[in-house]
Amino acid sequence: MYRLIIIDDEEKIVEGLGKLFPWENIGFSVEGLFTSAREALDFMEDHPVDVVLSDIEMPDMTGIELSQCLLEKEDIKVVLFSSYRDYNYFRAAIQNRVDDFLLKPIDYVMLLESLGRIKNQLDERYQKKVELPKGYYNKIVASVQDYLEENYQDASLEKAAEKVNLSPAYLSKIFSEKSGASFSNTLLKIRMEQAKLLLEDIQYKGYDIAYYIGYDNPKNFSRAFKAYYGMTPMEYRKSNAEVPK
Repeated sequence: MYRLIIIDDEEKIVEGLGKLFPWENIGFSVEGLFTSAREALDFMEDHPVDVVLSDIEMPDMTGIELSQCLLEKEDIKVVLFSSYRDYNYFRAAIQNRVDDFLLKPIDYVMLLESLGRIKNQLDERYQKKVELPKGYYNKIVASVQDYLEENYQDASLEKAAEKVNLSPAYLSKIFSEKSGASFSNTLLKIRMEQAKLLLEDIQYKGYDIAYYIGYDNPKNFSRAFKAYYGMTPMEYRKSNAEVPK
């Protein structure tokens, strides 16, 4: 595990980053959360740190000033984030050899990709082999798809997020970008395909099918089915009925 600290003068942001992001899954351990850059700098005097994530606009010491203080510590990787597209910030960050510069609100996918690159660099330094972030994405998507296939009757984003140890918002973003379809559309597709199979068996009543695939109200199921396939469940059943010989 590579040791990481997070700095932002807004307590909600620093706690959110520290607690909601799956750090250990991607090879990092959070050693400290700070709302003061000076306190973080003091901490680093006595505690080894591999990566620093820091906001720029802070009252006691800016992230730019902090990165300048860390210039002599070449073994520490620095990622800065800011709410502003300020050319002076970019230029100063380059001069201070900052490893990456991200805009707020922080895009978690971009942050994960940034940390993936940094982890690769650290692994090369210490001659360790790593699992690329792409493998991590694939594992998450596959796990959620399996969950949906097995639990489409009562599946929810919150339950899926709990299963893969991510926040619902972060999982929604990752799943959409890496699978090519949103969580809700994927769930709808699975339900509709299952409904078609059941409709082809005349022993199942329409309202039984609705409840079986996760709809509390048969009318809602009928509307959803028609919106998806362009015909009602009963119209679909009639169109697939066997023609008498």
